[in-house]
Amino acid sequence: MSAGLLNLLMQLPQGMEWIFIIIIIVVVFFGVKKIPELARTFGKAGAEYEKAKIEAKKELQQLKSQSSGTVGREKLEEIADSLGINYTNKNDDELRAAIDAELNKTSKK
Repeated sequence: MSAGLLNLLMQLPQGMEWIFIIIIIVVVFFGVKKIPELARTFGKAGAEYEKAKIEAKKELQQLKSQSSGTVGREKLEEIADSLGINYTNKNDDELRAAIDAELNKTSKK
C-alpha cells in the first residue's frame, strides 16, 4: 500500500512544474494579448501606491517641521485615509503614532 502511495506522490508536479502549470492556466484564462495589459495595470497600481506613500510621508514631515506643532484633525485624517488607517476611535496623538508606524512598516519592505 505504501509503495502505491509513494508512486502516486512521485507523479505529482514538483517545483518548476508548478510554475509552468500556472503560466499555462494564466495564458488560457486571460489570453496572450491580455497579459501585457494586466502587467501594465499592476505596474501602474504599484507606482500609484508608492507615490501616495511618498506624498503622505512628505506631508507628515512638513507637518512635523511646522513651528506651531498643531496639525488640523482633517489633515491627519486625510493622511491616515491615504494609508488605509482607521482613525475613527483615535485621538490626534494615537493617530500620529499609527501613521508613523504604518510609514515605518512600509518603508522596511
